[in-house]
Amino acid sequence: MIDFETGSDYGGRWMKTKDLIDYGTFSKVDMRVGKIVDVQDFPEARKPAYRIRIYFGEDIGYRNSSAQITNYTKEELIGMNIIAVVNFPPKQVANFISEVLVLGAITDKGVRLIQADSLSRPGDYIA
Repeated sequence: MIDFETGSDYGGRWMKTKDLIDYGTFSKVDMRVGKIVDVQDFPEARKPAYRIRIYFGEDIGYRNSSAQITNYTKEELIGMNIIAVVNFPPKQVANFISEVLVLGAITDKGVRLIQADSLSRPGDYIA
């Protein structure tokens, strides 16, 4: 049974939405398609993570990210078209500057990356 006022019962897990935002706030988030071009181990991070290099097309170029997605192999990640927020301020993670936030679904099997299909190009906007 779904309770539309406070959330829903989804597969036995209680899911509640976050606070409502208006479209103007949402429209400030710049999400783009990026292609992962390099993945390195990141032993300095507190939680298991990779250092990832992502190409976002000519307008943005290359950006770095630290991502807790070690449920993928490095080989699986390279060449993957992912979705990332590109207009957050850079964040220091251990000895590394993370410039973008790669988006993923938090599941009981770890983070699963949100991917763009093969017709999407690096730099394409997410609407």
